[in-house]
Amino acid sequence: MDKHRRDESPSGLSDIVECDGLLGTGITTRHIEAFGRKVTSTAGHLMGPSGDPSSTAHYQNAMVDIQRELRRPGTQRKVFALAQTTPTDLVRSKLSTSEIQSRAISSLPDELLENIPEDSSSYSLFQGFQASQNDHEYRKSHRRRISKSKKLLKDGEGHAALPSAPADLQRERDLLGRRMELMGVRKNMCSSEIHEIDNKIANLHRMRQIVLDRLANLEMEEADLEHEITELDNKLEDIQEEAVQSQPAVTTPGSSEVNDDSLVSEDPAMDASFMSESIYQKMPSPKSVKQRSIRKRSMPVLHEHFAPGSEIKQIQAHTDAVTAIDFDYPFGTMVTAALDDTVRVWDLNVGRCVGFLEGHNASVRCLQVEDNIVATGSVDASVKLWDLSRARTSLKDKRVHKREQPDEDESNADDSISVSHSTSLEDCFVFSLDAHVDEVTALHFKGDTLVSGSADKTLRQWDLVTGRCVQTLDVLWAAAQASTLAGDTQWRPSGRLPDASADFVGALQCFDAALACGTADGMVRLWDLRSGQVHRSLVGHTGPVSCLQFDDVHLVTGSFDRSIRIWDLRMGSIYDAYAYDKPVTSMMFDTKRIVAAAGENVVKVYDKADGNHWDCGAGVGADETVTSPAIVERVRLKDGFLVEGRKDGVVAAWTC
Repeated sequence: MDKHRRDESPSGLSDIVECDGLLGTGITTRHIEAFGRKVTSTAGHLMGPSGDPSSTAHYQNAMVDIQRELRRPGTQRKVFALAQTTPTDLVRSKLSTSEIQSRAISSLPDELLENIPEDSSSYSLFQGFQASQNDHEYRKSHRRRISKSKKLLKDGEGHAALPSAPADLQRERDLLGRRMELMGVRKNMCSSEIHEIDNKIANLHRMRQIVLDRLANLEMEEADLEHEITELDNKLEDIQEEAVQSQPAVTTPGSSEVNDDSLVSEDPAMDASFMSESIYQKMPSPKSVKQRSIRKRSMPVLHEHFAPGSEIKQIQAHTDAVTAIDFDYPFGTMVTAALDDTVRVWDLNVGRCVGFLEGHNASVRCLQVEDNIVATGSVDASVKLWDLSRARTSLKDKRVHKREQPDEDESNADDSISVSHSTSLEDCFVFSLDAHVDEVTALHFKGDTLVSGSADKTLRQWDLVTGRCVQTLDVLWAAAQASTLAGDTQWRPSGRLPDASADFVGALQCFDAALACGTADGMVRLWDLRSGQVHRSLVGHTGPVSCLQFDDVHLVTGSFDRSIRIWDLRMGSIYDAYAYDKPVTSMMFDTKRIVAAAGENVVKVYDKADGNHWDCGAGVGADETVTSPAIVERVRLKDGFLVEGRKDGVVAAWTC
């Protein structure tokens, strides 16, 4: 075919039409001829029947006017100018820059347009509009009819209303029948719209799941990068320390080298102030707690996008009841202790046990994780400190090794508790605080200060730099002093349970010089560590206090009297309180919620904002005919990430 083949149309435009297409659009003369035939046919139908002479004459006159207009020089110049104009210039001549940008942004890619469901409605949009419009007109006419009837009744008061004519009744019936038909159209369109919305919701749920999986992979990669950066930082610190130690020591004449251990052991003032010298001679020389730079650079946010009460992970962590549990941040490092006399370290990112903390001679009753430091208090009356950053390399290698063998791990049902004892984190042990003479039941540390509570009815303040006990607080002495001032010389025992059934020191928390402590007599005492005196006692619980936590304004306590009380620290009075059916054994709160373990197989959740109570855990909706989950013993909550430990050794993570 000749490239410059001309169209035989009478308009004279064949000189500018080429086979390659008009204006580069691919439209050939054959397409234009077909389009012309369609326009002619459509115009004939619109202008009237072909058999009507007046319609035919009108059509012919219109075509003659078009031919005459196309032969004008001005029109031809415009057509030639249009032929030389690029498509971009054509668009810009019709649309402004802001409108072009708006249309470009609002355009959807082809992959999003592929899954658009077909319209299930049997009616067109015009029919739907007509149905709505007719109904609107009916309502207007109905109102006019009612107002007219009222006017007639008002004008003809006292006379019987004349019956309507049959023709009027027939028109009314036809109008109502037509309205019934239109009502069916509107109902069908509403159903179709609901189906369309359901399809959109299903597509959005699928898209959300895809993005959640992508976010989970990103956080897994981020965790690996965090560990690698930490390893490099620690290696750089070690190299710098070795370089400093390799430098020769400069000594002056008459000076002697004295190591740190001799300085620590030759402190007679400290030995004579608080305990006997024989106890200090048995203490091991403390190694410094090295604060490695393993601070989380970016906190995980995956759990924030799940519905509250969604299960994240479940682990068979121990073979006996969980006695203590804590973690540093969501999907970070978790440490658990149980009555099976083991303390395990977990990587919450993959749900694997990465090692054991071995050193206690009995079960661990309390523990705390703060950054890379772990403190554990045991029935053997000792408090031990561990530095997890010293084993960071081995933990990373084990995590990568287990990720590379998923099939082997999944095939073992008890894989989470079958970790070999060769994974003991021996390098993590820092030193032991041995001063209590009975089991340690509560502890809390912040910065360089640690406070521990024991069944020997004392609280001890420790300096984590030297590993020394710098203050001993006798709870019985403080209680006796307070009762003497109040005219009562008796220690107030619990009104519900015997003293032996609960820990003497159930919970404590310290911050700077402030210390809050809950004991078996139901009292909450606020201590000033600078003076060693109780400056306020909160009276309200009728059973042993088992847990407490405070912030800048409020102190929340849980007790065996089955209640949780919220205290206003500014006023020293109860701000709020609520109760459960069974004793509260563990409690913790964050900015939004208070969670508690209250002798049930679910975690009790209280929303502080709206005051709603709801349950979270595997026991929610559990069938009584099937074996129900074990009772929850311990709970921990941070940033909406909830971890619970149960009586059968199971540990589970939830969104809250």
